[in-house]
Amino acid sequence: MTSLPHATSDVRLGLVIDLDTCVGCQACVTACKEWNTGGHMAPLTDYDPYGAAPDGVWFNRVHSYEHTKADGCGETVHFPRSCLHCETPACVTVCPTGASYKRASDGIVLVDEDKCIGCKLCSWACPYGAREFDTDVGVMKKCTLCVDRIYNENLPEADRVPACVASCPTGARHFGDLGDPASPVSQLIAERGGVDLMPELGYRPTNKYLPPRTRKAAEPAPALTATDGVGGLLGWVDRILSR
Repeated sequence: MTSLPHATSDVRLGLVIDLDTCVGCQACVTACKEWNTGGHMAPLTDYDPYGAAPDGVWFNRVHSYEHTKADGCGETVHFPRSCLHCETPACVTVCPTGASYKRASDGIVLVDEDKCIGCKLCSWACPYGAREFDTDVGVMKKCTLCVDRIYNENLPEADRVPACVASCPTGARHFGDLGDPASPVSQLIAERGGVDLMPELGYRPTNKYLPPRTRKAAEPAPALTATDGVGGLLGWVDRILSR
């Protein structure tokens, strides 16, 4: 595979995900799988998809769980999860071959499959569980922000967004340059008090989450504690929703 070009830029492409409007329909998950099966890191393998133990590679997942509000009422919460394209990605730091790298041109974190030896160090280092090991080819794979789509001049300009963004029926997913304070996504973060996922870890994710509209924008995002363990991701969301 030929490595994509590198350049120096302040552009930071990423996603803004609205937890207030995501309905957990899985359209983004399906669209991601469909596009990337023939995309930059294709194929995305599947094993026994209709059997008792299905397995395979997915770049985007949506977790749904029940949250109890302060008034005792319950609500269903949908939490989309994919690579956050961190400013200081741990996966890049630990990679012994340089297969995992962050593009200077737009901030997207990618994997060069020709250099990947399948050691899985990046998956262990990533606290967000965003890495997928493809057992069929023995390499790590991950969200690419659909680089073969967002830069595809053969597509209408309106379609040059990640497949997950294009497919979302509620407009819960937004794509743009988070390095530009004047961009629509940056303005949305400022208006809604968008937050990093687990900011206390220091990896400075590019992707942001928009909390429910009842939360005050000035309130800081809650930090994880040492007792959060494997439930840390959903625990963080639960505390955001409880504010």
